[in-house]
Amino acid sequence: MGINSEKDIEANLQIGPTTEGMVRLFIEANGVEVPMDFDPEEAEEIAEELRAAADQARKVR
Repeated sequence: MGINSEKDIEANLQIGPTTEGMVRLFIEANGVEVPMDFDPEEAEEIAEELRAAADQARKVR
């Protein structure tokens, strides 16, 4: 499965801080839960990548 492969799967995404000072992305789909913890610096890098991807996606439309 690649980035352009479409799947008919519904998922929930929650994002928030943990009590340990990490940023958690919590993904739940089909009964599977995936917690992903990042330190604040990593979370900021991910946010920058999301913004860059959004900018590129806008150019495609």
